[in-house]
Amino acid sequence: MSLPRTLPLALLAALAAPAAHAEFEIGEFGGTSVSFEGLLQADYDHYNSDVADLDGDPGDGRNSDQELRRAELVLKGKGPGGFDWVVGYDAKADKWLDVNGRLRFGADRTQFLQVGQYKQPNSLEELSSTKNNDFIAKAMTTNTFGVSRRLGAAYGIAGDDWTATASWFGRELTSGQAEGSGYGVRGTWAPLNDDGRIVHLGLSYVDFDTPDDGARLRTRPNADLAGVRLVDTGTLLDADRQSVLGVEAMWINGPVKLQGEYMRAGIDRIGTATQTSGDFSGHGWYVSGLWNVAGETWGYKGGVPSTPKAGGGNRGLWQVGLRYDRVDLDDGRLSAPAPGEMPVPEGVLGGEMDAWTVGVNWYWRDHVKLALNYVDVSSTRYNGAAGAFVDDEPSIVEARLQLHW
Repeated sequence: MSLPRTLPLALLAALAAPAAHAEFEIGEFGGTSVSFEGLLQADYDHYNSDVADLDGDPGDGRNSDQELRRAELVLKGKGPGGFDWVVGYDAKADKWLDVNGRLRFGADRTQFLQVGQYKQPNSLEELSSTKNNDFIAKAMTTNTFGVSRRLGAAYGIAGDDWTATASWFGRELTSGQAEGSGYGVRGTWAPLNDDGRIVHLGLSYVDFDTPDDGARLRTRPNADLAGVRLVDTGTLLDADRQSVLGVEAMWINGPVKLQGEYMRAGIDRIGTATQTSGDFSGHGWYVSGLWNVAGETWGYKGGVPSTPKAGGGNRGLWQVGLRYDRVDLDDGRLSAPAPGEMPVPEGVLGGEMDAWTVGVNWYWRDHVKLALNYVDVSSTRYNGAAGAFVDDEPSIVEARLQLHW
């Protein structure tokens, strides 16, 4: 679903949707408190393309995209007896979000059992709230290697400064989305956890089956609306299983937050008589910094940070951020060609890409967020038709209007 081709009309469409609603509790039914939440995001991307036309249609003469990025509607229920549930749906993407029930139990309800569709225990950025993303697009590392929502069952336990979660999962609830059964574990520890002063460390691992014995890793250049991926392994045949190891760290000191993650993916390949490539390994990492200009700080619960609410009347909450992000999907080399012949790739040459992102966020009052990002990208990938590596160095200006309640 696309909006009209002018950004003002796109923003008006987003603004009109929640006009009759406010943040509210629907009521209490049988001891369960039911609430309604929503998230609307209208995005605009302007591309300064280099080699590839980032809007995905080289013949249309356009250098921008605008679209309603998300239209999430969520019902939540809480209680009684430590039980809560959630049913979420994204009308824009036409897919289910969190749809699950969770029972908290034990001393101070520090343990839980969860059944349904939920975010799997990997990646600090993926597990953090979408409405409070530090930048408009999640890091390429997260988008390439992270495992998001799947149907499954999870058990978790937490202390004052630590968490541990284990999950078994299968496919996504929405037909035609991600598949492959597997498991995931994540543990976090906060050796420093005071008001406004936090050190967070985390480790995660997921392992899952590859549907139809095929796997593919690719990513956009930190622009969600871009129609092309500048690095791409292509479909890896004879793929048996995929695993992702993740390491995460975060440091908060008053109004400053530094955050980083490293993720390495491994794809085990069956290796038939016709398969000339071995197992594949790719990796990525990012490091980012965010500053709350007026001195606000973050909260911390369950191994993820929570963004402070906008305050100060019309002043709101201002944030300035910087991120460096890198993905490497090369796991091979070029053979030495015979005279007059093209070099032949041995292994997988999916490409390398890094990006700098500078961003400004403004949370105005309780329900509105405006974001502006500038992204500078550098990528290189082997082009078999040309018999050479091709560099592509575009830049993107991104804007977002967000309404949440």
